[in-house]
Amino acid sequence: MTAAKAEELVGRAEGAERAGRREEAFALWSELVANYPDHPRALFLRGRRRMDEGDAARALDLLVRSEALDASLPEAPFYAAVCHRHLGNPGAALDAISRALALDPYYFLALLSKGAILEDLGKPRLAARTYRGAVKIAPSDRSMPGDARGALQHAREHVASNARALADHLRQATADQRSQFGDARLERFDEGLDILAGVVPRQQQAPTMLYYPRLPAIPFYDREHFEWLPRLEAATQTIQQELEVALQQGQSALQPYIQYPLGAPVNQWATLNHSAAWSSYFLWSDGDKQAANCARCPQTTALLESLPLAQMPGYAPTAMFSVLSQHTHIPPHTGSANTRLIVHLPLVLPPDCAFRVGNDTRSWEMGQAWVFDDTIDHEAWNNSGDTRVILIFDVWNPLLSEAERALVTEMLGALRAYNAAEL
Repeated sequence: MTAAKAEELVGRAEGAERAGRREEAFALWSELVANYPDHPRALFLRGRRRMDEGDAARALDLLVRSEALDASLPEAPFYAAVCHRHLGNPGAALDAISRALALDPYYFLALLSKGAILEDLGKPRLAARTYRGAVKIAPSDRSMPGDARGALQHAREHVASNARALADHLRQATADQRSQFGDARLERFDEGLDILAGVVPRQQQAPTMLYYPRLPAIPFYDREHFEWLPRLEAATQTIQQELEVALQQGQSALQPYIQYPLGAPVNQWATLNHSAAWSSYFLWSDGDKQAANCARCPQTTALLESLPLAQMPGYAPTAMFSVLSQHTHIPPHTGSANTRLIVHLPLVLPPDCAFRVGNDTRSWEMGQAWVFDDTIDHEAWNNSGDTRVILIFDVWNPLLSEAERALVTEMLGALRAYNAAEL
């Protein structure tokens, strides 16, 4: 067989592989090995076969010869590294895997192997950095063989363990400096340390509709921005009484909060779509005042009208009694616009209820409200055996000027009109 014929076989085999014709590709590669055994691809395939038979030494010899003839194939040094590792030579394995990654820096299996080799060499921190890169580019678990899935899971666990160790190191290294600041509020520093170490992810705003630039991503806003919060909290008992009346007289007004139409992608909302497990009694809905519902809650309505509700016709305000059934989880999600913030005031609060915004998880306390940015990933749990009810409403982000509020309102009105033109 001529060299030209060998190259023709290689081209046809590669084409069959790209087209997913595995049996045809296997037959072509077999023909190459049988008729041109010293071609670099044939040497590589013979080496792989020896590996599968458990003969790492002979496999390594064939793979080294393959790489010497054709240094463009990253698989040859990759499998050579595997052989070196089986033969107890991690230094040579690291050299070989580095050659493979020089040819293809995004070679997933090579990154996993490099991490394992670095562990063999007693360098767990370097291994964690390498594993982190592998985890970032990992394909779906379903597309990987079992041994690769196991290696990937080990990589994830190693990265997490190293992150915790690094966070502990950073906390110890900064402890003396921190102690000099007494009772200073350092929650932001603590989260920054954990993000730097890799213990928690960086949290960003991800509004589903309007991203307004240069507004900070603050999970829970300081109370100092909202001088009216004590007035709201002082009305808790009054609002609870009106809630009771509303739920007795207006039971039919309760509706599932999640209501995607048939055929729409529901994603994480499949369990709660059209479910009474998370229901709402609306006082305002997307900017529309619900007159009958508000009439049952006159003092609550008057109080809300005295607050800086986000006025964006067609979009906001929304104000509601949010009713979450026992043993129900509201999955992670983000809200529509960072130009407004969300207020929670607990009204019916069984134990084992919690709420997370970004990296900050809290439990409600009766008589205390909070304000948060719902364009940051958030979720809620009611792990109790009783119903939980929260008053929820949206207010303007206090960092917007009056001019910006007016222009955002006008802009969203124009957006609504533009989209409605062809309905």
